[in-house]
Amino acid sequence: MAVTDSAIAAIRSMIVSGELQPGDRLPPEAALGARLGLSRNSLREAVRALSLIRVLDVRQGDGTYVTNLAPSMLVEAISFIIDLHEDSSIVELLQMRRILEPAAVELAAHGIDDAGLAQVRAILDRTGPQSSAEELLAADLEFHRTVNSYCGNSYLSATIEGISGPTARARIWRGITESGSLERTLAEHEAIYAALAAGRADVAGAWSRVHIAGVEMWVAQQADLAAQGPAQGRAGRQPGSP
Repeated sequence: MAVTDSAIAAIRSMIVSGELQPGDRLPPEAALGARLGLSRNSLREAVRALSLIRVLDVRQGDGTYVTNLAPSMLVEAISFIIDLHEDSSIVELLQMRRILEPAAVELAAHGIDDAGLAQVRAILDRTGPQSSAEELLAADLEFHRTVNSYCGNSYLSATIEGISGPTARARIWRGITESGSLERTLAEHEAIYAALAAGRADVAGAWSRVHIAGVEMWVAQQADLAAQGPAQGRAGRQPGSP
């Protein structure tokens, strides 16, 4: 194991064991380095890496603190890591979402109350066939975020939120270019809502899986077209792709 990795593991162990709690300040650099048997350079690299994924908060002139480790911090960390990857990773992100989100929707079917259903209904009522792709995307993000928030597992909903945002460009491009996709999205949202309202967790999860799989299959098809050659790939390439 690299020295920096060892330093990261040591700090992580202090957090996991409870020795360092959310909001706690790390011991002074010299003292912590001596205790862990690490050089200052290795310790600084570890702190820099952990601050990038929002585990630690480096405050100039004040010290280094453990963040509150809330699920919202997880969203930022996941989004940061995803942003470093190429567009080809979108299919894999959608695969992850197809695995995770139906489980969250099934849990939400047990946890959502009348107020939550009314909130979801209001989101659906703001969109229709006349909505632009951009308006539908905004409603789509709000719809899924709201439903997932009732799953009762903040880390699951935060993880889904983290991988959902980076796929937004693919979803809006599909809405613009694929005939009938906007209407199909609206219908699938309605089906998920109806299953939630009926307390049918299995049906809600099944519709969620179909809903996400449709986008995944479309993106995979566009990737295949792009791989076949420039002439075919240009038609399906997303805006901003190299």
